[in-house]
Amino acid sequence: MATNDQNSAAALSRTSAVSRKTNETDIQLEFAVDGSGNSQLETDVPFLNHMLDLFTKHGQFDLSVQARGDIEIDDHHTVEDIGICLGQCIREALGDKKGIKRYASVFIPMDEALAQVVIDVSNRPHFEYRAQYPSDRVGSFDVQLVHEFLWKLALEARITLHVIVHYGQNTHHMIEAVFKALGRALDEATSIDPRVSGVPSTKGVL
Repeated sequence: MATNDQNSAAALSRTSAVSRKTNETDIQLEFAVDGSGNSQLETDVPFLNHMLDLFTKHGQFDLSVQARGDIEIDDHHTVEDIGICLGQCIREALGDKKGIKRYASVFIPMDEALAQVVIDVSNRPHFEYRAQYPSDRVGSFDVQLVHEFLWKLALEARITLHVIVHYGQNTHHMIEAVFKALGRALDEATSIDPRVSGVPSTKGVL
């Protein structure tokens, strides 16, 4: 069985960094699973900055993002590519996934809104999304991009991700609850359980 000292040593190394440069975006992203809730976010999409800050704080991660994109067209490429980069970093930082809890289900309220995020760090990418928002935009941010970000995150992190917004009246509140729940759920699913020896799967591998 893995000892607490072994698990602690593994946790200390759970960091990753990625750079992605295309004709549409230029992104540098660093992520630490076992952080202190610190974020350094410089992107051209202010609403996404806000959501990533919430995700980082409530997941107790450390996240640094520097991103520039072709926002003169729209925010799509920037949001999508940040999701890709964050997913890649999560997957790399978790390594062989030994000792993790693997699963989590978290409900988060935000005033009148209630969101649920369910995660399986399965190495099988799948995304389910159940959300109906009362408005198409929050400020200048296109609400469709929440789906785009989360789907690319799940795909590149190779996790099973279910997101359900049960109800709400304010679109900002509803999306905020999603990102807070995402942070809490990912934190729980990736946390080290000293009772787990190896990976948490009867297959012996994730």
